[in-house]
Amino acid sequence: MSQKNSIFYSIITTKCPRCSEGQMFTGGLYTPKFADMRTNCPCCGQALEPEPGFYYGAMYVSFAFNVAIFVICLVVLYQFVEEITMAMMIGVVAVVVIGLLPVIFRLSRSLYIHIFVRYEGPCSEIPKKSH
Repeated sequence: MSQKNSIFYSIITTKCPRCSEGQMFTGGLYTPKFADMRTNCPCCGQALEPEPGFYYGAMYVSFAFNVAIFVICLVVLYQFVEEITMAMMIGVVAVVVIGLLPVIFRLSRSLYIHIFVRYEGPCSEIPKKSH
């Protein structure tokens, strides 16, 4: 398996978990349509929302990312600021989390679907699923 077809590469670049070629999202990352997601992979036909409400579980992944961001912000502030106030911590975390919202949203969904759908090979070597 090459780097391009690795699970990590597929998650980070929000590619289809089945073929690692088709894009999961249609809009640009920092545009109003950052959350617009394809219903099926344009390459292999994999359903990107296997059932209604599938991505509710991705909220837990997003929560884990946000906890990690909180801890990282706390450590960074602790290194550079003598006394950390609650308002300072809330302000820093809010700015970072809002700034990273599109990234966290997409990575959470990508990681979540990769838990349930396995890589099968390049588009040219696997049968296309019908819609």
